[in-house]
Amino acid sequence: MKTYSTKAKDIERQWWVIDAADRTLGKVATEAASLLMGKHKPLYAPYIDTGDYVVVINAAKVKVTGKKPEQKIYYRYSGYPGGLKSPAFKDVFDKDPSRVIELAVKGMLPHNRLGRAMFKKLKVYPGDEHPHQAQTPLSHAGEAKGAE
Repeated sequence: MKTYSTKAKDIERQWWVIDAADRTLGKVATEAASLLMGKHKPLYAPYIDTGDYVVVINAAKVKVTGKKPEQKIYYRYSGYPGGLKSPAFKDVFDKDPSRVIELAVKGMLPHNRLGRAMFKKLKVYPGDEHPHQAQTPLSHAGEAKGAE
């Protein structure tokens, strides 16, 4: 018996829609990262991008628990002396709610060129409308799975 190895021509990509309204940031991000990596498929291999496209809607309605709006900090450094920027969650969320979900998902993907390719398949929108209706995306209800 030979070991099966996933090839790029065998991968079939689907489109998924995740509604982030009234759900916690981490649960939405793990669901999206899992779909982007392709871990829900039997063809999953860690060395190849087997994932699907993910559209996250209602990013402006995502929740965080506890004191995270004031205490969670997003650091970025320009590389120059004194170039450290450290806005709080609340500031980043007020300026661009979709950026918060993008950063959460990006941190859950591999930190290499494969992860960057996976991240390009993520589309995040603050409202409930998106321009990807032509791809006929499937609705992904992650919380319904755990309720049983």
